[in-house]
Amino acid sequence: MPAPVPYPVFCRWADEIVDSLPEPLFRELSGGVQVSRQTRRNPEDPPDVYLLGEYIVDPYLGRLIHIYYGSFRRVFAGEEPEVWREELEITILHELRHHVEDLAGVDWLNEEDRLELLRLWQEVSQGAGRDGGDDP
Repeated sequence: MPAPVPYPVFCRWADEIVDSLPEPLFRELSGGVQVSRQTRRNPEDPPDVYLLGEYIVDPYLGRLIHIYYGSFRRVFAGEEPEVWREELEITILHELRHHVEDLAGVDWLNEEDRLELLRLWQEVSQGAGRDGGDDP
């Protein structure tokens, strides 16, 4: 089944979102915002949790943001294009916040991300204990 949002449209949207944001947010983001066809997940994350984007600091490539189109296909396959566009903007802004916080020497968003993963693991563990009976 074809994706509701083709890759070229997704890339165009990413460019439009990036172009609409203030230039100072991109200071020292030497690798810019890259869109990959890749599906990405961390094996230690809860099942069915995919990385939509990732802020990377690499000694050779510099600072960059990867957006994973394949992950969007997995997570938003049944959603309307408007949802994809909104989630793409949220993801770009989220990864830019990682970048800005890194430049400022703080790590608040990583802590928020860690707490969200803990919440998701709790949901998984609570769901695994249910057998579909009358338990609350």
